[in-house]
Amino acid sequence: MIYGNPADQAVDDKAIDAFGEAYGEQATALPPVAIVIAAYNEEGAIGPVIEALPAQVCGLATAAIVVADGCADGTVKEALTAGAMVCDVPVNRGQGAALRLGYRLAREGGATYIITTDADGQYNPAEMDRVLGPVVAGEADFVTGSRRLGSQETKDVIRRSGVRFFAGTISMLTGQKVSDTTFGLRAMRAEVTGAVRLEQPQYQASELLIGVITHGYKVAEVPATIHRRRVGESKKGQNPLYGLHLPGVNNLFYGARFARVVYGTWWRERQRAGQTEASARAEAAELTEVPELTEVPERIDPAGQSGSAGSSSGTARSGPVDSAARANGSGPGSVEASASSAAAGLAAPVDPAKRT
Repeated sequence: MIYGNPADQAVDDKAIDAFGEAYGEQATALPPVAIVIAAYNEEGAIGPVIEALPAQVCGLATAAIVVADGCADGTVKEALTAGAMVCDVPVNRGQGAALRLGYRLAREGGATYIITTDADGQYNPAEMDRVLGPVVAGEADFVTGSRRLGSQETKDVIRRSGVRFFAGTISMLTGQKVSDTTFGLRAMRAEVTGAVRLEQPQYQASELLIGVITHGYKVAEVPATIHRRRVGESKKGQNPLYGLHLPGVNNLFYGARFARVVYGTWWRERQRAGQTEASARAEAAELTEVPELTEVPERIDPAGQSGSAGSSSGTARSGPVDSAARANGSGPGSVEASASSAAAGLAAPVDPAKRT
């Protein structure tokens, strides 16, 4: 995984060590599907969410991993009681940071696939088969649900307009048509999460989506449902006036911050792609460059017989002309032979962007 901040990596490293001590071999022998949930003060909501998770998705066994992001209530105890594996992080950093840690726990634990859902019960666990199906079938590397292709209970006009606006923006910037950029129910190959750079503490959905697209992974959407939150209150769009619950203010703060993440991530990934392409071109040019060869004059030995540098008796000898021949590329191990071998290696280039 690529970290932009060493401090984040230090927190994650410590949390992973504690997780390993708590679960032993179980932490490194996860089933094929890890369901990752980021939770911050979700007491009363997290228990029912975990209890409703399927034991199998697409016929594959699952394990629930909850990353408790600096919770100050009974979230950790409730999640444990419901049967989840819990990684308890003492400091609150945001949903993006919690999911990034959850991805790493899943990958390093041996999971092949990762599904994400929220801790507030807004997503339907019965739709996990639909989301993971294309990934298991090899039709996509990353699949996200879409409320615009499916259904939504919210009647918030600003929120609905924002979903459309950012879907259009990301589609235009990346060239990949998407209809919903913030849907929390997603599925992916575990290795994909280690190939992209994830540094946003919040609003990580767009950062992950843009990163996956710009790295050339196959992305798909499926119809899905988002329900109205029934327990607690949303943590999105927090601002100094959040406690006043001013109409529209939270959505405006959320939109402004989300826009900053979208454009910032796109620009960063565009720069990365340009540098990668330039580096690949330079390497290819260097490997295919063959020095100009000079002709080695024919040697006439004292007996009056002509021939190339070597012994007429068949015994290998080395002399000034032999050395010149090798230096100028006319023998085994010469520059010419090395260049030919290097050029042949270009026949099957490896995409440097797809790394884990």
